[in-house]
Amino acid sequence: MTHTLQYTSAAHIRLDGASVLRGTRRVIDNVSLTVSPGERIGLIGANGSGKSTLLSLVAGTLDAQSVTGNIAVPSSLGALTQELEPQASITLHDIIEDAVAPVRAIGARIETAAARLDEPEAADEYERALIDAEREGLWQLDARIEAVLAGLGLDRIDRTQVLSELSGGQRRRLSIAALLLTRPTALILDEPTNHLDDDAVAFLEGELARWRGPVLVASHDRAFLDAVVTGIVDLDVAFGPGGPGDGLIQGRRYTGSFSDYLSARDSDRLLWQRSYEAQEDERARLEHILEVDARNVFHTSRPRGESRIAAKFEADRAAKTVGGRLRQARNRLAELDRSPVQAPPRPLQFAGFGEARRRQKDPVAVLEHVAVTGRLEEVSLKIEPRSRILIEGPNGAGKSTLLGAIAGMVDPDVGSVTRRGTVGMLTQDDEWEDLSMPAQEAYRARLGGRAAGSTDAAGAARVEGSTGLAGSAGGAPTLPELGLLDAESARLPLAELSYGQRRRVALAALVANPPELLLLDEPTNHLALSLAEELERAIPDYPGAVVIASHDRWLRERWQGEVLRLGA
Repeated sequence: MTHTLQYTSAAHIRLDGASVLRGTRRVIDNVSLTVSPGERIGLIGANGSGKSTLLSLVAGTLDAQSVTGNIAVPSSLGALTQELEPQASITLHDIIEDAVAPVRAIGARIETAAARLDEPEAADEYERALIDAEREGLWQLDARIEAVLAGLGLDRIDRTQVLSELSGGQRRRLSIAALLLTRPTALILDEPTNHLDDDAVAFLEGELARWRGPVLVASHDRAFLDAVVTGIVDLDVAFGPGGPGDGLIQGRRYTGSFSDYLSARDSDRLLWQRSYEAQEDERARLEHILEVDARNVFHTSRPRGESRIAAKFEADRAAKTVGGRLRQARNRLAELDRSPVQAPPRPLQFAGFGEARRRQKDPVAVLEHVAVTGRLEEVSLKIEPRSRILIEGPNGAGKSTLLGAIAGMVDPDVGSVTRRGTVGMLTQDDEWEDLSMPAQEAYRARLGGRAAGSTDAAGAARVEGSTGLAGSAGGAPTLPELGLLDAESARLPLAELSYGQRRRVALAALVANPPELLLLDEPTNHLALSLAEELERAIPDYPGAVVIASHDRWLRERWQGEVLRLGA
């Protein structure tokens, strides 16, 4: 393995010309980034954009074929990159005490020095130990342990339990607790809010807001980012006509919260659109000059009585003038072609309905006293043609089960479901029969296939997965035209795409031919935050009914439609 990466100690986190090569793919290319004390920088981007690679690079845990560049980090660096291994010989108590051992050791120093206070040097050591104890919070340590465990929902767990008896979510929270109690200078956090409930996230937000050292965090949690970060690095394709920002992989850096980032990105996109339109107007003007002036270069009108010599002189002068304009136009067009402003990606937008579907007045689905034993308590619900319904509730309350019952994927034990028109569902976990199929073909197959199951007399379609789309795929936009995958990725087999990219393919069929009733189960999972934002912004203009089940705080706090809470 080629490894010429140099690490040095500093008060900040700094990457200078860092690159990572995996096989023939350059994951990170000549990255330069600085996170100063007190700064909390959020990394965002689609799966595969380099977030975890960048964090592992800074943490010094990256195993890659080739790593080059320079990195400066504080000597005390804590990284949350994965959950604790489920070992049977280590208890929760062991993890906590190991985290606070350096602080506990200060107490031992105080006791040792106090026993030797009759010795001259012991008095100095006793004073230094007292200073360290005050700085490191020795006197408040036990109260601090209790506060952290309670804040992360671990206070009711028996501390003699071994890690193998804890759930993955509990081990993840224990990792965060140990990191906070260790109190490193700098923090590297990879998706820290996974497995945390709202109260635990709020506790973590408060902890990070008070952190004095540099913090670098990758997260899909927009509400968390908005509450915590002082800046955003977007690793997706840069917004703006000038290309990929400041050299950060394919992204750029924004100052402020996540809300500030969204505002700045919208402004960038508007400027990009205006630059592109100005370029195209200029191109049209130059092409007009070339077409018209080239045709008229020898066409002159000679006043009556003008001599042939004078006419030739005027014609030559006109030809020279027009010829100069033609050369200037050709040169300017060549400049535009050498460094063109690419067309900005179009925001996600659902296709419209035909007139017959727009006139639909009857409810698209009616649930009467529907229940599924052990999974969903009794629910009655009427979904109108333009309903916007958000389903909330804790894990296990039956949100996915309810969507499955509406779609016809889950048969209720009691009650009835009536559907009218087409129903499409984006499930949490997209399933594909043939992962060797290229993405574009898989999209076409879903778009052109009829809904699975049968259609009753009322026209209620039973659907599975993210199908539910009737009609032909002929004439439908491609994945690149929808802005959901680039041309190269669209040609790749599904097996070679990330989970997030496959989810884009599943979403594409619903975007290109929307059903009368669109069901979205945790739609922002595995999506880049930019695409999640576009999806949510498109929902108010959706031509049919939309029902969403989500735990996403950002989406829930901004929801403008009806809310159905399960498990209340």
